[in-house]
Amino acid sequence: MTDIKLSNIPSLNVGKLIDELSGAYCTIINNGMPIKTLPSVMLWGPPGVGKSQAVRQIANEIENNTGKKVSVTDARLLLFNPIDLRGIPTANADKTLAVWLKPQIFQMDESDDTINILFLDEISAAPQSVQAAAYQITLDRVVGEHKLPENCIIIAAGNRTTDKSVAFKMPKALANRLMHIEVDGSFKSWKEWAIKNGINEKVLGFLSFKQNNLMAFDSSSDDLAFATPRTWEMVSNLLNYVNNDIEKIYSLISGLVGSGVAIEFRTWAKVYKQLPSIKDIFDGKMPPLPSNTDALYALIASMTVYAGEHKNDLSRIANSIRYADRMPPDFSTVLMKDYMYIEKGFKEKLLKIPEFSKWLQTKGKFLNGSV
Repeated sequence: MTDIKLSNIPSLNVGKLIDELSGAYCTIINNGMPIKTLPSVMLWGPPGVGKSQAVRQIANEIENNTGKKVSVTDARLLLFNPIDLRGIPTANADKTLAVWLKPQIFQMDESDDTINILFLDEISAAPQSVQAAAYQITLDRVVGEHKLPENCIIIAAGNRTTDKSVAFKMPKALANRLMHIEVDGSFKSWKEWAIKNGINEKVLGFLSFKQNNLMAFDSSSDDLAFATPRTWEMVSNLLNYVNNDIEKIYSLISGLVGSGVAIEFRTWAKVYKQLPSIKDIFDGKMPPLPSNTDALYALIASMTVYAGEHKNDLSRIANSIRYADRMPPDFSTVLMKDYMYIEKGFKEKLLKIPEFSKWLQTKGKFLNGSV
């Protein structure tokens, strides 16, 4: 059996993927059309690129734009065998026939105000016998004798066989039942997500300075620890909730992204000692502006995180914009773009700030139509 080729399918970054799929689902739902109008989706990509996170974001978008509650059921097919998908056999009431008890993961809310997402994660890691059992789920929306509700979206995801992860070649019959999309780990898309989700300022600043370190997955390498969006989120959690001192948790960080990247991260992060007080900037003071490029990236990350934590205090945001106007135009533009990512519709709030309007008049051309 030949491998499934990815060269003839679209490659979308996470942000574009969320926009296109959630937009399609919302159109179908809001127009009262059957959800099965859209075929089941298969997301391909290397480990840690953000496939699972994208599905959760799609659920949020559907919930926000349809007014319906969205429930995500995460089914790891790697943990199932074909019988598990059908359920446990038991005798009927008069002991004459076998009936199958529905697996708990397929017990879904069928009410009109709910949308279910059945997320078949790591489907490519499941043996072909289990993948074959997924035929009915993806096309006919049935599991043995059990029928999935009409309000159920089906999305599958898995690693490619070339990723050196646990992955089996997908049978062509199953592949033909799915809409295939390859997930591309775009830094811009990740950064927008990172700002909205409270990723630590040091992680944000370092990856803004060295974007190639966001995704260091190499299928030809036998390294166990390597940088991906997933492992950087784990590093961020360590810094946010365990200890913000990289030196004190360096071994833990190295165990997530690998020693080479961890050394770079630790060395670069020393630049934070050179930064002015972020609080002073938002209080309206004008401390000296760093001149080094790496320090400016760190400053932008710290200001963005601080702005996100004080997003409703527009007078303090205005003070920071006044300070940013002293930066080189390309750096102040990066900061303004990052501010727009703080939450949906935040750029409309920025447009109400006189300092932002003034900045637009003098440097808005650098935004390339972002506003």
